[in-house]
Amino acid sequence: MPSNDVRILIQAAVPTAAVGAVAVAIGGAVEGGKGVIGGVVAAVLVILLMGVGLYVLQWTAKSLPHLFQAMGLMMYMAQILLMFVFIALFKNTTLFHPKVFALTLLVCTLAWVAAQARAHMKAKVPYVEPESTTREKKETPGRPS
Repeated sequence: MPSNDVRILIQAAVPTAAVGAVAVAIGGAVEGGKGVIGGVVAAVLVILLMGVGLYVLQWTAKSLPHLFQAMGLMMYMAQILLMFVFIALFKNTTLFHPKVFALTLLVCTLAWVAAQARAHMKAKVPYVEPESTTREKKETPGRPS
């Protein structure tokens, strides 16, 4: 992964982890140990799903640029659907508190999207190939230089 992609990944993952830590603390204060477990599982799940999605999108942008927009839309839809699947699978679990899990999942996802958008806006990635600075002067016929 190029350094710019790693920078965007870090700038999205760190705020998400911070928001997840706050959600875990609130979940622990409100629901006890099961709230902490639900918050941790949700925060880790968001960071993993979104991180893998960002990696796949960066790979697609470099190797298959003509599919980038479609792949981006499909990736975000798949991530949201996977999160709904996890919420549906764990809605009646006794391993952790499902409401803390769902709310932490939602808050961490929103934090990731906002942090990733900010990181992309701050990144100065050229979207066109700059011309070479050592261009040869073109001579016009009939006129000496």
